[in-house]
This record gives sequence, structure tokens and C-alpha cells, in this order.
Amino acid sequence: MTERNESIEQFKLFVKKYPGLVQEVRKGRQTWQDIYEEWFLLGEEDPKWDEYSAAPAKTSAKEEKDSKSDLVSTLFSAIKNMDMEQIQTHISSLSQAISAVQGILTQFQSNPENAEKPKQPPNPFALRKD
Repeated sequence: MTERNESIEQFKLFVKKYPGLVQEVRKGRQTWQDIYEEWFLLGEEDPKWDEYSAAPAKTSAKEEKDSKSDLVSTLFSAIKNMDMEQIQTHISSLSQAISAVQGILTQFQSNPENAEKPKQPPNPFALRKD
């Protein structure tokens, strides 16, 4: 193996020893590149890694509540950033399009009584009484 491949394999073993690092990356707090660089510079023996030695077995109720509040705050910030006039414009144009489609459908679904009956040519042999 090359020196680079050995380094990567050692890093993989390191991550297995410190599963809290996986949670950090999943939560978006750090990237694998950042962790790798710190591991390469500081080494495996650095006390910094102690906090990641055991991954939490279960997420606590507080963490679940925090994640839910994060979702709610994200939704509220997205709503705050929306331009309500632009949304109203889109809604009204969508409403007009739906009305146009409904008008076309009602024309095609008119009662059979209103539909024109096919015209039959006059019978050339019709008898008339005098």
C-alpha cells in the first residue's frame, strides 16, 4: 500500500474509535476534510478527541426538542424571506389557469341534448301525398 492509503486506513480506524465524529459530520458541524486535517496535525492521542469517544446511544428528549425547534425556526425564517406579493401573483395566475381549464371542460361536457345531432341527408325516395 502507498503511504496515502495507509493514512486513510488509519483514519478510518480512528473514526471507528471515536463514533461521535460521525454525528458531528451528520449534523453539519464539521466536514470529514476538517476532521482528517486535525487528526493528521494533532494526532490520535490529543485530548480533543475525548469528547467524541462515545456516541450517544439514544438522542435525549432535549435534543429531539432542539431539532424540532430548529425545524420550526427554519420554516419561519423561510416564510419571512418570501415575497408575499409575488406569491399572491402566482396564486392568482394559477387560479385563472384553473378557471380556463374548467371552462374548456364544461364546453366538452355539455349535455347531449345541446349537442348538435348529425344531419341526415333527405331521403330521395320520400313519398308525398297530394
